[in-house]
Amino acid sequence: MTAMSRRTMLAAAAASAASGAVAGSAKAAAPAAGRQAPGVYRYTVGSFEVTALTDGVARRPLDPSFVRNAPIEDVREALDQAFLGSDKVPIPFTCVVVNTGGRLVLIDAGTGGFLAPTAGQLYENMAAAGVDPKAIDVVLISHFHPDHIAGLRLKDGTAAFPNAEVMVPEAEWAFWMDDGQMSRAPDALQPAFKMVRRVFEPMTKEVRKFERDAEPTSGVTTLPAPGHTPGHTAFRLSSDGKDLIIWSDVTNHPALFVRNPGWHAVFDMDPELAEATRRRMLDLVAADRLPVAGYHFPFPAVGHIARRGTNYEFVPEMWNPAL
Repeated sequence: MTAMSRRTMLAAAAASAASGAVAGSAKAAAPAAGRQAPGVYRYTVGSFEVTALTDGVARRPLDPSFVRNAPIEDVREALDQAFLGSDKVPIPFTCVVVNTGGRLVLIDAGTGGFLAPTAGQLYENMAAAGVDPKAIDVVLISHFHPDHIAGLRLKDGTAAFPNAEVMVPEAEWAFWMDDGQMSRAPDALQPAFKMVRRVFEPMTKEVRKFERDAEPTSGVTTLPAPGHTPGHTAFRLSSDGKDLIIWSDVTNHPALFVRNPGWHAVFDMDPELAEATRRRMLDLVAADRLPVAGYHFPFPAVGHIARRGTNYEFVPEMWNPAL
């Protein structure tokens, strides 16, 4: 047997110690985070900078009423084909902040944490994005369903965006602030009417209403999209020859209502009108190849609509690490 030299023995000992140090480091790995990283994504529309901010997601148990005019088996199959399971419908919430160069515009205000334990993340994601709620100049509201307006107020009732001008569709205000409409509304709509009053009654005189086909702030025009609610509104951002359609709830989850535009969601107050609006908007963005941001699209909730025969498909925009 060949005797090991002193140098060889020392080298072997050092290698063994190093090996042990590496193994020990691996065993002492940091604990799992247990939660998602901030939900922030930025992209540009011409000279406008758009910041998508997730407000979280709700998971609604699937029942036969969710799609009024389709068998629940067909709905389960559509969810399964999209790898979403078949028992619950994931409903994401995504707000956007548009920096026009002159103003910061927030479009829809999120759930405020009132609707689901996995929602209400807008404020913390604004902080992660470096967006100060006090710096918001304008809040544009697409319609008065609670998941779009509840975040205008913190849970203690104070204004979440204290320096912002709040602008809403005239037709939405006329419907939801009408006590007669509230008294005649079914029980299922009463919580929505109550949320409208919680949010807007303290600032009734300050709220500014916009009409159909208006330009509530420079570079943003309204696109009437009724049916989901009486005054439901989409928005068109335009800057330097580029456009983005922010279409709010024209479709809910794209795996269901983009692929099946004739399906009627339980949330649509006038299902036939909502379907007509949906088909018109789908045709618009598909024909003109316009990018579209959907409030209930999977985060970061922006992409294109492609025509597939007589139906359509949502094609997510590729994640871009640079603006």
